[in-house]
Amino acid sequence: MNILLIGSGGREHALAWKLAQSNQCSSLHVIPGSDAIGMEEKITCHGISMDNATLVEFAVNNKISLVVIGPEAPLVAGLADALRTADIPVFGPSAVAAQLEGSKGFMKDLCAKYNIPTADYARFTNKDAAITYIKEKGAPIVVKADGLAAGKGVIVAEKESEAIAAVKDMLSGNSFGDAGSSVVIEEFLNGEEVSFFALADGKTVLPLTSAQDHKRAFDGDTGPNTGGMGAYSPARDGIWSDELANKVMTDIIEPTVSAMAEEGCPFTGVLYAGLMVKDGKAKLLEYNVRFGDPECQPIMMRLDTDLVDILCACAHGDLSSLKDKINWKTDTAICVVMAAKGYPGEYSKNTDITLPEKKPDGTKIFHAGTKHNESGKWLSTGGRVLGITSLAHDKETARLKSYQVIDSIEWDEGFYRADIGTARG
Repeated sequence: MNILLIGSGGREHALAWKLAQSNQCSSLHVIPGSDAIGMEEKITCHGISMDNATLVEFAVNNKISLVVIGPEAPLVAGLADALRTADIPVFGPSAVAAQLEGSKGFMKDLCAKYNIPTADYARFTNKDAAITYIKEKGAPIVVKADGLAAGKGVIVAEKESEAIAAVKDMLSGNSFGDAGSSVVIEEFLNGEEVSFFALADGKTVLPLTSAQDHKRAFDGDTGPNTGGMGAYSPARDGIWSDELANKVMTDIIEPTVSAMAEEGCPFTGVLYAGLMVKDGKAKLLEYNVRFGDPECQPIMMRLDTDLVDILCACAHGDLSSLKDKINWKTDTAICVVMAAKGYPGEYSKNTDITLPEKKPDGTKIFHAGTKHNESGKWLSTGGRVLGITSLAHDKETARLKSYQVIDSIEWDEGFYRADIGTARG
């Protein structure tokens, strides 16, 4: 098969690495890809335009058998619709189905209509009405930009003043532009966050696995929210269990897929449910409609089934054929992110990185924001730059392997959390 993967970040590096391992994959094209992704076996990157028409034309001309869309923005922009119109199999939801992530208000309204357990909420476009609501409810309280904000559009406000400042900033357009022109204000839920992944082909739903990530920038879960400073899979014992996974499928995932079909926008692709778990019960915080980043990296490490088989079955509406056939290594995988100093605020680019020539077995460095210059040096190009991911029989061994590699990376302008896998997810 000729396969096309859309994206360029750490998630896409992990997906490309796993897709290329399949015997069914004769060639893997990645648009736009990255220098690091292009160094993987079977893979060619193409720095062409990311508009839908150009991507469809590329898929047709290169006889692509499957398109895998990594990031959320092309999904919300309707790339999957354009590909399906051209009869090209695609893994990813339609634009209207991608609203589950593209509009937090859409997701919350769907949950309310179909009695899917989530936090109480209200939606606002008017600043004064939002401030009145915050004063009525008190703090702590959560303020979310309605649209896509690169994983950073959520403010957990410990004080009313912080929530009011967030509302003013978002609705003014200062923080997230159009993404913040509408806000969702919701009840603060106590507990521990877990990420749960499932597949849907519009009618059949299959569970994948769990993960936990660390959103705050600094040790001890302090500092601003980021796109994720590290993640591990599966979620830790004591907070997650097979019994809870089954209940999440029954109470949250399956009703969501049924609701989307009922609403005339059947969901095809991966559903990433951000959950708050407390006392053995889970409530839905948010949905993403793609594999997480950095959650995808440890998940791909643990997957013990051909990824091409899984994504093709999903794209062709044949997920039922894979029931009880998706296998996972019993090991734990952990990804520690190295980011540019200043992230998620302003940071420097084009800083030198020296990577180790040797790494422990079961360890992979996934590149989220780098380039390889003419002198053969790695340079930083983004906020989150590297994802050092390790697989081992237990979480602590996996942690030690990742941090051992980090100790051998020379990057003066980088930073990382030293407590990934130890602090609460």
